[in-house]
Amino acid sequence: VQLQASGGGLVQPGGSLRLSCEASGLILDYYAIGWFRQAPGKEREGVSCISSSDGMSYYRDSAKGRLTISRDDAKKTVYLQMNSLKPEDTGVYYCAIRDLFCGTPYPTPPAEFDYWGQGTLVTVSS
Repeated sequence: VQLQASGGGLVQPGGSLRLSCEASGLILDYYAIGWFRQAPGKEREGVSCISSSDGMSYYRDSAKGRLTISRDDAKKTVYLQMNSLKPEDTGVYYCAIRDLFCGTPYPTPPAEFDYWGQGTLVTVSS
């Protein structure tokens, strides 16, 4: 199983980015996919997650209304559209998978996810 995150970069406050997480070596339909952020000197934290089958999506409070998670199982890819970015959104973003559902209450602890991608850096700065 491999997860490849991409799409990070440097963006000004208020700008947008779309992150992608491409999976290989599995049938993505059976998995929930989460996005996590790790800011410098801080613990990794869940930002958003989308379950399999029912497609339920979850967001941490600071992300609601600004981030949108989606999935394309045929392409084995999950996306995180990030709008109205703020400096506090800065960090390395990782995607990870676990069986079927995201788990509640959200955010689900990182330890409950089984496979991880390598991360992509997002820097929000003027």
